[in-house]
Amino acid sequence: MVKVLPGGLRFAFKKSTSPVAYCALSIRCGTAMEPEEYGGLSHFAEHMIFKGTEKRTATSINNRLERLGGELNAFTSKEEIVVYSTILKEDLPKAIDLIFEIVFTSKFDEKEIAKERQVVIDEINLYKDSPSDYIFDDFEEFLFKGYPLSRSVLGKSSSLKKITSATLKDYTSGCFVPCNMTLGVVGDFDCEAVAKLSEKLLAKYAKMSGDGQEKIEPKYGFPCSTVFTKDCHKKNHQSNCIIGAEAYSVRDPRKIALLLLTNILGGPSSNSVLNTVLRERNALVYNVEAVYTQYLTTGVALFYFGCEKHNVDKCIELILKELERFRTVLLSERALKSAKKQMLGQLAISSDNGEAQALAISKSIMTNDKYLSDDEIRQKVEAVTAEDILSCANDIFASDKISMLIYR
Repeated sequence: MVKVLPGGLRFAFKKSTSPVAYCALSIRCGTAMEPEEYGGLSHFAEHMIFKGTEKRTATSINNRLERLGGELNAFTSKEEIVVYSTILKEDLPKAIDLIFEIVFTSKFDEKEIAKERQVVIDEINLYKDSPSDYIFDDFEEFLFKGYPLSRSVLGKSSSLKKITSATLKDYTSGCFVPCNMTLGVVGDFDCEAVAKLSEKLLAKYAKMSGDGQEKIEPKYGFPCSTVFTKDCHKKNHQSNCIIGAEAYSVRDPRKIALLLLTNILGGPSSNSVLNTVLRERNALVYNVEAVYTQYLTTGVALFYFGCEKHNVDKCIELILKELERFRTVLLSERALKSAKKQMLGQLAISSDNGEAQALAISKSIMTNDKYLSDDEIRQKVEAVTAEDILSCANDIFASDKISMLIYR
């Protein structure tokens, strides 16, 4: 069920029989939508909503759900901030209320800002010590050079030092509004009862949210990606490499075929094509994976691996060879059927996780104003043909579209 609550907040619910309830509030307010001079502002705002409201201290916020055995957490991406909770079902009202409270009534106290700024700077420095992590950010920085999507979620120390209480209040007053949010709930409840509960709790805080504003959409349009090859020397024992390209957006129906293709090539199972070739047959890597990130107007599909420095070129050669094979040879009916069965099994198992469901529902409503049922997802996967896979491989992984970033 999906409905719009007063103020424009979109509410979605999925029934479960678990004694545990899950809720997730997504806010269209990410790195790509923040002022360039305040890089990392969205991520910093996510940190600061836990540092005190009009009636609660940071300690009180932390204790509110944890003393009940529950959890409250959040994360920031390039296009959204998500605040989510896992709680016993009888305590769901407390979780939703607390999420609304910290989002709508945070004080952004200057003393707390000064303390948390150092925490985030430490987080940035720690991140810089892990090339297997920051290579992903660097790849998108080069790929979307000149566009907001190129920016790092964490920002930089220099930009964080510019952020004040006034900066945070001004920024959140424009995007922390009901019409720019979706709330997904999974639990053993009556749907209408949870919707009414959410509406009632929202009413306690919505007057502070700037009702009447329009839903935020990205202003960066459709980025034009840059094809590049960069081979950089790093003082690390292991080399890290990404091979990838611009891909379909979250709203592009062709994304299903690309999801299937990337799962075949580098999905989480040990029988993925690239794991079989690089690890099982040649013992060149410990890990190789495919990542397909979907944004509102574009996407990124890539393959990452880490290996000994002397194995980098061989790994690249083998990956490019497999991509060429998928561009030129149709999958057999048996291979396609097996790939669909595997991905549908993975989706079914992951959807058994209530937290994952709540996050997926919230994000889906945010991006597409609808949530696909398990049966609808199955139908879309089953509809993918071998020709779709071939077309997708040629469209995304054509040799003149592939970019490469190597740290060795």
